[in-house]
Amino acid sequence: MADSGIGTSDETPAASVEAHAGMMAEDVVRLLGLLPHPEGGAYRQTFEDAPGPDGRARSTAIYYLLAAGERSHWHRVDAAEVWHFHAGAPLRLRLADGDGPPDEIVLGPDLGAGERPQAVVPAGMWQAAESLGAWTLVSCTVAPGFQFSGFEMAPDGWEPSAPG
Repeated sequence: MADSGIGTSDETPAASVEAHAGMMAEDVVRLLGLLPHPEGGAYRQTFEDAPGPDGRARSTAIYYLLAAGERSHWHRVDAAEVWHFHAGAPLRLRLADGDGPPDEIVLGPDLGAGERPQAVVPAGMWQAAESLGAWTLVSCTVAPGFQFSGFEMAPDGWEPSAPG
């Protein structure tokens, strides 16, 4: 059965943030049962929706953790993906249509500093991410559901570049 992610804690949001302050990436990986992900970092699928008429899950969700020095390498998927910030340091999410310069979104709790709690990556868009601190925990929701057959990793060393 998938983990609903719904907590039963009576903690206030501030207490919840403080609860993560002393945790290390290894603690989060252990507590959530995360495994190595092919694009970098660690993950665990938490939800797979019922299949649509084509047999593909209507949506899927994962926990995804990047520790300092790890990155989600440039890749793209064949479905829309929503990144949701949960805990830890802010995360830099880079997006590119192709060979043009990438856009950057910082996911995190500090709205006043321009950080956002979620970001949407359209289907087929190149994306890469890295934690801006010791570790970052996010969830990624993909619709229609994620399939490794619809996942493409960029060649080693590929980076989007400015036109010209």
